[in-house]
Amino acid sequence: MDPDGIIIRIAGLEDEQYAAQIAEETERSAIQRGSGISKRSPESIIKKMREGKAVVAVTKYGQWAGFSYIEIWNKGEFVSNSGLIVAPCYRSLGVAKRIKEKIFQLSRLIYPHAKIFSITTGLAIMKMNAMLGFEPVTFNEITKEPAFWEGCKSCINYDILRRKEFKNCLCTAMLFNGQGKGKQLHYPMKLQ
Repeated sequence: MDPDGIIIRIAGLEDEQYAAQIAEETERSAIQRGSGISKRSPESIIKKMREGKAVVAVTKYGQWAGFSYIEIWNKGEFVSNSGLIVAPCYRSLGVAKRIKEKIFQLSRLIYPHAKIFSITTGLAIMKMNAMLGFEPVTFNEITKEPAFWEGCKSCINYDILRRKEFKNCLCTAMLFNGQGKGKQLHYPMKLQ
């Protein structure tokens, strides 16, 4: 499908119907890749949609194509870009990149002074983050809130993280501190 036939927008109430599909595909994809990823319940996905802290990709025919959300840490000092997933039939079309850009824009719009971070084991996500101005950092440079690390409990690599005292794992932490040299995104922007 032509990527222009896919709409990337801030998720709303009409997108709650996709929450179960998003949760299932997130888990299925992690198992298939053999990589760690924190499980997301449909309820947690719906909560992010209702808060205006999620981005969804849908086709003009109403099919779910992708998703991501933001989470706030340390009273807004940090924002994580999390849960990026694309439905299998829409992969390799540039959908992930467009979602990543939109969730980054939403993060900068709502929390313009926050340090934005992402942790991942995926090279594609690392490349997208680098394009936006994220830089690899140690876990010591991102949030230390225990609730953040609680989200990692469902990851297959959680035991490694715990044994390393939450200082490192198989994921790479990447941080945008507002001074990045990556792609410049202009504001105001059109966020549907």
